[in-house]
Amino acid sequence: MKPVLVLGGYGNFGKRIVAALISSEIPTIIAGRSSEKACDFAVGLKSDHVSVAVFDAFADLGKQLEDLQPSVVINTCGPFQNNDYSILETCLKHSVPYIDLADGREFVNGVVRYHEDAVRANTCLISGASTVPALSSAVIEHFKEDFSEFSKIRFGISPGQKAERGLATTQGILSYTGRPLKPSAGSVQTRYGWQDLQKVNFPTLGARWMSNCDIPDLDLLPRKYGFEEVRFSAGLELGIIHLGLWGLSWLIRLGFPLYLENHAAFLLKMSNFFDRFGSVDGGMFVDLEGLDKEGKPCRRKWFIEAYDGDGPHIPTIPAIILARKIAQAEPMASGAFPCLGLVTLEEYLEELLTRKFKTFQS
Repeated sequence: MKPVLVLGGYGNFGKRIVAALISSEIPTIIAGRSSEKACDFAVGLKSDHVSVAVFDAFADLGKQLEDLQPSVVINTCGPFQNNDYSILETCLKHSVPYIDLADGREFVNGVVRYHEDAVRANTCLISGASTVPALSSAVIEHFKEDFSEFSKIRFGISPGQKAERGLATTQGILSYTGRPLKPSAGSVQTRYGWQDLQKVNFPTLGARWMSNCDIPDLDLLPRKYGFEEVRFSAGLELGIIHLGLWGLSWLIRLGFPLYLENHAAFLLKMSNFFDRFGSVDGGMFVDLEGLDKEGKPCRRKWFIEAYDGDGPHIPTIPAIILARKIAQAEPMASGAFPCLGLVTLEEYLEELLTRKFKTFQS
């Protein structure tokens, strides 16, 4: 069996993907620029199915693909909001399947430009194999038979304060905080990053503040499912931090020359100071509206809550499932596409069975 090559394999998401793959006895390569971090992580895994490759993915990937001959490349090197497609293009050139965990709206939507080339190369290039749009679309597919048509979807994510937070994810959110977002289905007025405060009541986590975030689903879901209105938000567990970032968003909206993404490491460190006041529990909600088979109003609500720090595993599940299938030579359609409807909700939840989580629906 050819190995899976995980770029950023010792990072926040990469290390979870590596651990899951080797638990299925799939040979996996931890790739990154730090020999010390990669080797320390590999030694700690105590597995015969893991190895290490030290290189710069943006400079040396082509030669590494020739030498390592991976079955698939998983790219966790964010933030993707400002990344180009050089890693994807290198995989395409060598006809190696590619999966990333991107949540950048333009990045994930733009991957389709490579579709015809990927078909000719008989390989697959999958972008956005993360909570959105992979899990969000899995929930929609799960409830699709209850509807004759969809009209609205409101959904969001709120991690626990103590849950491990990656620098790349933080940089991605800060890059559009306080800045106008590209219009989406149902938006009449201009929406701004981390504004439009609202509170969402989770089944056991309680009420949490939520604000606007920019994700690929805002474009993907109306096109695929016909939603007339799509609203996505994210929230921080502690109100003082969420409202503090909301306040900074107003300064940016009013024209102050602040570039928060350049201070992501400092702001993340400051946020960590408040960990003692929060928990490790987080959740996601999906609220669907439309018409049922008889043309009557229909609404479905779905929640997932993760406990004891298991929340950060949720974004890694689509990449794990898809990489395992490719490594085990299961048929996969050729082409370049967002990770939309490629993983079922049943597959997703089965992968989480060893984790502490609960789902709720009504």
